[in-house]
Amino acid sequence: LVTLLLTAAAAPLPAQVTTRQLDALRPRNIGPAVMSGRIVDLAVHEADPVTFYVASATGGVFKTTDNGVTLVPVFEREGTHSVGAIALHQRDTSIVWVGTGERANRQSSSWGDGVYRSNDGGASWTNMGLRESRHIGRIALHPDDPDLVYVAAMGHLWGPNDERGLYRSADGGETWEPILQVDENTGVVDVALDPADPTIVYAATYQRQRRPWGFHGGGPGSALYRSTDGGDSWDRLSGPGVTRGLPEGVLGRIGISIYRSDPRIVYASVEQGYRYNASTAYTERRAGIYRSGDRGETWEHMSDWNPRPMYASQILVDPSDDQRVYMMNSYSFSDDGGRTFTVPPQSLHGDDRMVWVNPADSRHVMKADDGGLGISWDRGLNWLYISDLPVSQYYRVSVDMAQPYNVYGGLQDNGSWVGPSETWRQNGIVNSDWTRLGGGDGFINLVDTTNNFIVYTESQYLNLSRFNMRTGERTSIRPGDPAGHISGRRNWETWKEVGTNEEQRLGNAMAPANWDGPFIISPHDASTLYAGTNILWKTTDRGDSWHALGDLTTGVDRRTLPLMGEASHELTPSLDDGIPYWPTISAVAESPLREGLIYAGTDDGRFHVSRDGGERWTDVSARDATDSDDGGEGGPTRGIIPTGFPGLPPGAWVSGIEPSRYDEARVYAVWNNYRNDDYANYLYRSDDYGETWVSITGDLPPDRVLRTLREDLRNESVLFLGAEIGLFHTMNGGGNWTELRGGMPTAAFNDLVIHPRENDLVLGTHGRGIWILDQINALQELTPEVMAHPAHLFTIEPAVQIRRAGRQAHTGDIFYRGENPPNGAILDYWLAAEQEEGEVAISIEDGNGSRVALVEATTRHGMNRVVWDMRHQLEDGRGPLVVPGTYIARLGAAGSESSQEFEVGDDPRLSVSAGVRAAWTNTLLELAGTRSRVADELERIETALAEVAEDDTGPRATKLRDLVREFGELMSRIGRLSGEIEGVVAPLTQDQRSRRDFYMEMIEVLAAEAGEVL
Repeated sequence: LVTLLLTAAAAPLPAQVTTRQLDALRPRNIGPAVMSGRIVDLAVHEADPVTFYVASATGGVFKTTDNGVTLVPVFEREGTHSVGAIALHQRDTSIVWVGTGERANRQSSSWGDGVYRSNDGGASWTNMGLRESRHIGRIALHPDDPDLVYVAAMGHLWGPNDERGLYRSADGGETWEPILQVDENTGVVDVALDPADPTIVYAATYQRQRRPWGFHGGGPGSALYRSTDGGDSWDRLSGPGVTRGLPEGVLGRIGISIYRSDPRIVYASVEQGYRYNASTAYTERRAGIYRSGDRGETWEHMSDWNPRPMYASQILVDPSDDQRVYMMNSYSFSDDGGRTFTVPPQSLHGDDRMVWVNPADSRHVMKADDGGLGISWDRGLNWLYISDLPVSQYYRVSVDMAQPYNVYGGLQDNGSWVGPSETWRQNGIVNSDWTRLGGGDGFINLVDTTNNFIVYTESQYLNLSRFNMRTGERTSIRPGDPAGHISGRRNWETWKEVGTNEEQRLGNAMAPANWDGPFIISPHDASTLYAGTNILWKTTDRGDSWHALGDLTTGVDRRTLPLMGEASHELTPSLDDGIPYWPTISAVAESPLREGLIYAGTDDGRFHVSRDGGERWTDVSARDATDSDDGGEGGPTRGIIPTGFPGLPPGAWVSGIEPSRYDEARVYAVWNNYRNDDYANYLYRSDDYGETWVSITGDLPPDRVLRTLREDLRNESVLFLGAEIGLFHTMNGGGNWTELRGGMPTAAFNDLVIHPRENDLVLGTHGRGIWILDQINALQELTPEVMAHPAHLFTIEPAVQIRRAGRQAHTGDIFYRGENPPNGAILDYWLAAEQEEGEVAISIEDGNGSRVALVEATTRHGMNRVVWDMRHQLEDGRGPLVVPGTYIARLGAAGSESSQEFEVGDDPRLSVSAGVRAAWTNTLLELAGTRSRVADELERIETALAEVAEDDTGPRATKLRDLVREFGELMSRIGRLSGEIEGVVAPLTQDQRSRRDFYMEMIEVLAAEAGEVL
């Protein structure tokens, strides 16, 4: 019965709104750009290097034609936001290729949908296929033939698939030929063409796989290959039985760089297994940098330098100096052919992705990293930071109750920051408005609900602290670390020393926690917090002490779970990089209606409910549990067959939990399973405390991978859903979903929150910063009945007459400005059909029923949004601000009328009486009327003067010319006085009163003189 009721509650509506009909609701981007985000590749016009393309890991592609001073997004409406590689044809620079799906192998890496081609310099794009490749490592273009293209397709990161390897197209991407393939787990990560003889092709195959519990960054499939016939046949340059000087054994990621001035010289960065060294708490690297002087026939090992190769392993030899070699993931360079490397002190981010060196001038270097883009003119010693690239990668966002309210959030490898939702400045929200709260990889940041200066902030693996924003004091409050912890990097495993039977043991350096470790402040008590490692913890003293509420995971030993058929061992390349702990708690929530009603989900498929503050738990994911577990590639299944969640596969990840604020027994659960290479949508609702569940994915587009859900604060049927691809809204509890675009780019909406006072929807994207949809009343009130009405005006939020001042003006153009909300009353209305121009009217009336303004209206079918500037409308233009108070907006269209009453409030910083405020407005209206009268008189005189000959010097002509000058001067003086008075809401000064009275007298005198001469 419950299931039937739930299904009925989420039944599709007969009338469903479309994305296009809601397009007038356009969120604004507030940045930030101060910390930017991960840049993965550059494509530079070598003959004109001020023109280049910037490829972001999850923010699309930007283009500049002025050396980065200004950047324009050119790849932001396509099917994905994630980019792995970009290439520009140097002979025909209108041709640009983008390979989607980032080439890093992080647990946070996003994926793509193939390769795109532009024939017009990025103005438009066409998907050219290879959609299932998911991740592109490199695109190589034949220097003379623009239709001959090589694509290094890495393949699925989270599982096996067939569409991977090196692909070649001879017809500009119309068809593709796989020319180098190994197996379902091995793709190609890098490809390079000999610049002197492009039939010589080098390719690096790469076997890797990531799963929820771990990562293997290499295998027998990883190798370096060479072709001398354009890819028709291949020689393997590394591996068993190959004696060319490259390392034997299992390899990982390989990078390739050919010396442009002498292509006989080739460099390769080669990853091989490493092991943890407990005594130094660092990893011992093997393999490293190799050099060939004979086009790959033989190789010399130059050094073992290869920092964190899983992440980048990008090597570049200076096109003009074969001894100058640059290396990523930690920006470094060598001046002796790779034998030794220097890691210079730098002012940019330290996790580096790639370097470009100008072939015509080696001093000109660009570096892309997790903090954006830098440009150097001294070979990479000093940098110009491009500070207007808004590709910040948010994991989580939250808000406070300040006015204007602030937005908090944690970002990929850029810490945690707070900034204003708006500023009372004319140029919007700039980089200097943002304040850093913490370092590392930032995640959840929550403000103490009783003290706006105290914020709980965390970095990766629940590195939780209590931070005083006023004093800068920070207290570490991470639960579960009685013996302390060694950074947040990894939980040191136990391995035997190579060649011995002795074990290295460092113990449990940190309590196991998720990369995005969850914590919450209880909505019932600001001193109570809950935080999840593998155990759920509770504090009642703001984190000074913690009480364990139990291990809620399966406790499966991940060492029993092989990857790609291989058990983990100390020589596995990049073993478990980024996943030091598993299984862990991934989501926690407490009911806002009942204290102690807690829900907790894990990254190994469990979902628990407690009704007594965590003392006792019910595992609602363990329906019909079984003890069968083959320990195979499918992962853990013992005890967690999730038949309580229809259609959910075992071992899925709980991404979000949303207890209802309307019904104590109702709760929503967001799951995803992409870490098991399953990209389907999983979204559920329970109305009985989690005992039974129904899917509410409705008509969501397939394979969006869901991240977070928020129940609306005013309408229980309205939900907002963030996904890896897209933002969605339902007005019927999940029966139907509509994607909200509103001019936003394709983005990953990792988190969202509704501001309880302002009624704004705040969106945290992983790649395009923070967006705010101001005042979502229309989405809360939209129903099929409203949609059927010819014209409907939605509730209008109170409007405030904020007086925005100027600030620093001489900033140059590398200066990012986030958008402020409109300074006026936002009027949203629905039209059931498109109207002709002039057929829609919106009038504003004061409390006495007098019309003070007409608002220019749009006429589109669906949602419309216009803004009234809170000013009187005068015949000759904009009048002064209206007196704060109650106003009525009336919408007329298609023979129908709809009205809403709303409030206009004064700037909260002002403290003047209502009488002074009214007198101030009346003075401005009086001056506006006088100025209008002057304009009328001036027009009459100018008309008369037009009939007078230019050489007429008689008394009448002279007087007319004098009156034109005097009326013009009077109009200017009245305008200056009006501007002066409008600048300060206060009683008039003596000087202002004197000038006002004088101008009033002057108009009478001049009007009389004009009457005589006319």
